[in-house]
Amino acid sequence: MNHSSTQQPAPTRLSPVIWLVLGDKHGDNAQVEIVEQALPWTCIRKHVQVKDAFLVKKPVVKPSVDHIDLEHSDPLQPPWPDIILSVGRRPSMVALWIKQQSAGHSRIVLFGKPSSHVSDYDLTITSSEILMPPVSNVLTINYPLMRVDNTAIDLASKTWLPKLSSLPRPLIAIMIGGPTKPYVYDQRTTQRIISKAQQIINQQNGTVYLVTSRRTPGHFVDLLYEQLPKGAVLYRWNHRLEENPYKALLGLGDGFVVTEDSISMMIEIAKLGKPLAIFPLHTGRFGRLDRYRRALTGKLFASSSATLPDQFRILVAKCLYQTGLVRQVRDYRAFQNRLIEQGHAVPVHFPLRTPDMPLQDDLSLVVEAIVRFVDAPNTSR
Repeated sequence: MNHSSTQQPAPTRLSPVIWLVLGDKHGDNAQVEIVEQALPWTCIRKHVQVKDAFLVKKPVVKPSVDHIDLEHSDPLQPPWPDIILSVGRRPSMVALWIKQQSAGHSRIVLFGKPSSHVSDYDLTITSSEILMPPVSNVLTINYPLMRVDNTAIDLASKTWLPKLSSLPRPLIAIMIGGPTKPYVYDQRTTQRIISKAQQIINQQNGTVYLVTSRRTPGHFVDLLYEQLPKGAVLYRWNHRLEENPYKALLGLGDGFVVTEDSISMMIEIAKLGKPLAIFPLHTGRFGRLDRYRRALTGKLFASSSATLPDQFRILVAKCLYQTGLVRQVRDYRAFQNRLIEQGHAVPVHFPLRTPDMPLQDDLSLVVEAIVRFVDAPNTSR
């Protein structure tokens, strides 16, 4: 069922003041922007510009604007909002600071995986690949909310058509992310991607278009370029969006191979109903141990029943989380298995196939939950 097609809830009697506190990560922002468009109230966008020193370096999560370039950000001043919608480590720190300045009046709805304790936020909305503790202020949906900008894809396709139409078909795009725990981008990963590109060219006599992202390490891109097989094209990511073929390939590509760390790209392709294969990555020396840890966390945090063993497990899970011995984590493999089981993707060694239908989202469930949250009394003060 496509929840996003259901009727929107009616607004409350008094419209709340809602701020969207967002950074410069377009993939993160999209999860909030799609909700903004579906809410029955007008929202105020507050862009926060992260200082250069913290673009890569991860600041310690606390209520703070020390990591923000306030001169180049939207003003953050009273009257403070009733509700803050935010996503990501750095913008969420600003949201926590606003809540602190408002003496607890401003309540925070956080999207995605919290970088601190879940109790820091009034409502956290996550997708099922994020393993969260069994607490009441978390709403878990099936997949991340992603907006597919068909207008931008159509425009990019028209712009790039002269360049891409001359390439031999099928046109297969390999979308490459970047290092994130537990995955590493090393020489072995380079060789496997190059081998996959060569295999596609040999078997299909088409073109492989490798697309890197802002997270892809420069030295890794250099290695790809040095070993690039004949019949393959490499795009090296840069800040000039007009040179980025990503959206054009979404429109014109015949199939896609995406590294397993890139959840947002997988979701976007699945929502378009395009053929998608998931490329497994090397997990380093302790990869197997890390997978066991994530699988164990998933079992510990699983939804409960009324049985006594389940209630005891939930109690243990909450205690371990409170003490910091177990934290929220992403279970990439469970997410990939769900995509494959539901027919939206295949493992990389399987032939690409077109899904029976595009992936659907839970947008209406999120909107309904936020409306209920807004209507509920503020108990955080």
